[in-house]
Amino acid sequence: MPRFSLSQPDPKTTVSDLQDLPETPSPKPEASPPAQPRASKEDQSLNEQLLEAKLRIHSQIIDELDLTVLGELSEDDLRTQIGVFVTRQIARERLPLGSQEVSAFADSIVHEMVGLGPLEPLLEDESISDILINGYNQVYVERGGELELSAARFRDNEHLRRIVNKIVSAVGRRVDEGSPLVDARLSDGSRVNAAIEPIAIDGPLVSIRKFSKKPLTLDKLVGFNALPREVADFLFGAVKCRVTAIISGGTGSGKTTLLNALSAAISHKERLITIEDAAELQLQQPHVARMETRPANLEGNGEIKQRELVKNALRMRPDRVILGEVRSDEAFDMLQAMNTGHEGSMATIHANNPREAITRLEQMVAMGGLRISQEAVRGQISAAIGLILQAQRLSDGSRRITHVTEVTGMEGDVIQMQDIFVFNRLDTADDGTVIGEFRATGLRPKCLEEMRRRGIHVPAETFDPTHPLLEVGAKP
Repeated sequence: MPRFSLSQPDPKTTVSDLQDLPETPSPKPEASPPAQPRASKEDQSLNEQLLEAKLRIHSQIIDELDLTVLGELSEDDLRTQIGVFVTRQIARERLPLGSQEVSAFADSIVHEMVGLGPLEPLLEDESISDILINGYNQVYVERGGELELSAARFRDNEHLRRIVNKIVSAVGRRVDEGSPLVDARLSDGSRVNAAIEPIAIDGPLVSIRKFSKKPLTLDKLVGFNALPREVADFLFGAVKCRVTAIISGGTGSGKTTLLNALSAAISHKERLITIEDAAELQLQQPHVARMETRPANLEGNGEIKQRELVKNALRMRPDRVILGEVRSDEAFDMLQAMNTGHEGSMATIHANNPREAITRLEQMVAMGGLRISQEAVRGQISAAIGLILQAQRLSDGSRRITHVTEVTGMEGDVIQMQDIFVFNRLDTADDGTVIGEFRATGLRPKCLEEMRRRGIHVPAETFDPTHPLLEVGAKP
């Protein structure tokens, strides 16, 4: 068989040339019964046949490919030449595909070669926020806060494992039986977590948290009714005045999105240092120094944890330190930084409410094994943190800021807190939509005076509890 050689494209060759190649005619549609909610066995068999053919043709291309020319071609040129080869192979194997299906089939081959295979269409779909893979034949996606099963699938677990290896190797990490858990990221900043055998029983488990190519701003969050305009303006002013903020919430509640949006309030003259397990923050400043943890190597050496990075960040002349997520003993060093001239620093934490966020911070400090009393730890927390912002994903898939809570100090050995704004859930509509309202509690935050001294004035009616700042859903 002659070797398939990629060469620089002939200027006379166009994509329309693909239409001139022989093609198996598609049968004319006949009258058929109403579509069933689930695919028939014939459709499933055809899908499996096409998947096998795609991987077989992919293998043939790799076997016959002149790799020396691959790096010299643009993706469009590569797609065109691969399309010619694929169309001929489809005609030779008499696969029942039309011209549009042939083009899509060729695209999937290109995705296998230079991308992430079946994941590429899902990554390009901007309506998808999460991709959740449970083995080779079950790929769920999240749209608008709701999970749905997609048509994407892999040939087998080995095929999926190969895609996972391609992802993690691109950021210098590894995943194998000795280290079956891994955090990584894609080139666009999307966060990836993978678990493989023997941890994952039925095949690799992969979670991909996609991020918008255009970071969400506070204005867009207001447009989505995630928070009222008055609350957004107050938070913008507080961050600008270097009030230290902790963003609390569960998985997928929008903590990182809110942190990215609030970063717009930080002056471009400030030096920011970000510390993350897998770099995903999209801050809106020009002077950002990014650091990322490193896992241990094959010999179990070389691991660098967040705590070491926080300590080192303080030697790098930061104006603010921003932690992607506080989850362990780095909490104490973070509090130290916030109390020693780095006001305005920010971090996220997993917790169900503001009070629980404080409790979790106490527990994390204790994980460091330091000989420090509980009262001293609480004193550090109350002195370091100004605001706690609670984010939550509600049952209808919407994401809201449910609490803006101020830490006011200590009374005895108890940290005192007061809610400034809250989201009250009132009812649930017949279609599942959450009905509720944002309302001020009537308490005025202590940081208002500092904001006033810096020239930021918040209207008094912002804190008026007699009327809601925003109503969402239909009235009950």
